[in-house]
Amino acid sequence: MIPVVVRNVVTEVLGVVRIVLGSEDGSALPDFDAGAHIDLHLPSGLIRQYSLCRLQAEPQYYEIAVLKDPQSRGGSAEVHRLSVGDSLTISEPKNHFPLMRGDRHSVLIAGGIGVTPLLPMAQTLQKTERSFEFHYCAKSPETAAFSSALEKSSFADKMHFHFSQVAGSGRMDVVHVLSCHSNDSELYVCGPANFINDILMQAKMLGWPEERVHREFFAAPDLAVAAIENSAFKVKIHSTGEVFEVGSDQSIFEVLEDNGVFLAVSCESGVCGTCQTGVISGVPDHRDVFLTDKEHAQGKFVMPCCSRSKSAILELDL
Repeated sequence: MIPVVVRNVVTEVLGVVRIVLGSEDGSALPDFDAGAHIDLHLPSGLIRQYSLCRLQAEPQYYEIAVLKDPQSRGGSAEVHRLSVGDSLTISEPKNHFPLMRGDRHSVLIAGGIGVTPLLPMAQTLQKTERSFEFHYCAKSPETAAFSSALEKSSFADKMHFHFSQVAGSGRMDVVHVLSCHSNDSELYVCGPANFINDILMQAKMLGWPEERVHREFFAAPDLAVAAIENSAFKVKIHSTGEVFEVGSDQSIFEVLEDNGVFLAVSCESGVCGTCQTGVISGVPDHRDVFLTDKEHAQGKFVMPCCSRSKSAILELDL
């Protein structure tokens, strides 16, 4: 864990604050690549993941931007109460959403606060003189964090703003944007879960190969999970042979925790990938949005915080 201090708090737009975190002793923080995030350990004990929203201008600082979510489970609301001088701890940067190597054109699509991991991507692509375009979807400029800065950025000519509540702008024509580059580009999308799923669906229909479609969810989609009837099953620990019953109203993680089997868990909704665990045998019932469709089909990993089992026993590589 890395101790940091809140060095600045800036309101970007209504409901979005940018937090500047500085190392406690002024030393350099670990380097990171575009698309990376950190685990932020809040004073209450909550742990939340936030994208690093700007490449480091000075090595001792990180920046994150956080939307105060009306449906917040407490994390974003607590971030919005932080003040300059508050002490926190963070993890080293992790990256499940990196820029791909190579010279393919990049299509960046942000929905609202999903702009945060795409900002360092745009900075990196511009710095390395790689071809890209950046589409930013929001209700209006007043709700689009960083929009004024992006209009003046070194890559302003690559920016395309789509404001659904502004006359003459309107929603992005997804089919047009995606059909222009389905054969020669990498697609990166981040934003609300349902926004991402709409983009992914259109990309699939237009023939984008899954390996060239990259996404990062901040929250799970609004699925009718409550309507799914859960069945009990057993989970087996490969290293010890122990077998535990997972009730219809329990998660794998809860059962493991109750029986003294440690598993790092953060989001508890299958978004962040923290609890990703190998599967030795059995068929997972995937409920996460972290793994791709191909990875779901392969069944080599499972997210115990939210997923279940289609087989009577699911043996985990623990």
